[in-house]
Formats: sequence, C-alpha cells, structure tokens
Amino acid sequence: AYESAGDLGRAIPLYEQTLAERERVLGAEHPDTLASRNNLAGAYKAAGDLGRAIPLYEQTLADCEQVLGGDHPDTLASRNNLAGAYESAGDLGRAIPLYEQTLAERERVLGAEHPAALLSRNDLAYAYESAGDLGRAIPLYERTLAGCERVLSPSHPLIAVVRTNLERTRSA
Repeated sequence: AYESAGDLGRAIPLYEQTLAERERVLGAEHPDTLASRNNLAGAYKAAGDLGRAIPLYEQTLADCEQVLGGDHPDTLASRNNLAGAYESAGDLGRAIPLYEQTLAERERVLGAEHPAALLSRNDLAYAYESAGDLGRAIPLYERTLAGCERVLSPSHPLIAVVRTNLERTRSA
C-alpha cells in the first residue's frame, strides 16, 4: 500500500524486512520468498535504484527458473521485470531479447491474447520504439491494441496505455 501511494521510504524497509523473514522462515527458494524478492526489486526500481534492483531481479529470475521452471507464470513475470529494469538502465541490448523471449513464452504458455501476453507485447513494442525501430514497434502496438480491445473490458487501463503509445509512435 505504501508503494502504491508513492511512499517508497516506508515501503522499502517493509519489503526488506519481509524478505529477510521469509528467507529465515521459509528458505531462500520458497515461492513466497521469490515473490518477496521480486517485490523488493520492483520497489528499488521505482525508487530509481537500479544498482540494487537489477541484481535482485537477476537472482530472482535464476531462482524462479530453477525452482518453478521456465514456463511458470511467476518465472515469466520475473523475466519481464528484469527486461524492464534493463530498459530503465538504458540497456536495450539486454532488454529486447528478454522481452522477445518472454512474449514468445507467454504466448505459448498462456495464449496470444492473455493479459500477461498483451502486456509483454506492449513492453516489447515500447523497447523497439526506444531503440528507434518504429518499423517493428508500430505493427506490434497495432496488434496489441486489437488484442486488448477484443479481450479486455473497454475501461481497462492497458487499452489506454497501448493506444497512447501507438499514437505517439505514429506521430514520431
């Protein structure tokens, strides 16, 4: 709740405490511990502390792959989160392949129009746009918007995000 309210100064210590306690009680590889590690990495990223976020996301992804398997939805979310952290750090060379891998796996495991796959597709299109590859970004945004409009409620926030991204990219 603190993070959602933008109060990272109170959220981060609670995430750190929760992670430490889960590691102590449940072990470092328990799924709940992995979720706590992912949450803490996300808070670090939101605070702009990519130096702490990226290694934590990398560790979480490696552990998720080992414990849950490469196809598990939590593993796919971890991979997408790590790609986002790389993108935030300006490392599109590492972000784009991770986004591509995550999208392919989410489509295969969850289906092409699952909300998580739609989110991954938007994230990948944004990374292409950031890399200046509008020839790949625009069609991907168009496909994502069409999928969102088919499967999500008209008021779903992802529709507005994708529409805004598409309009911005077309006008670039």
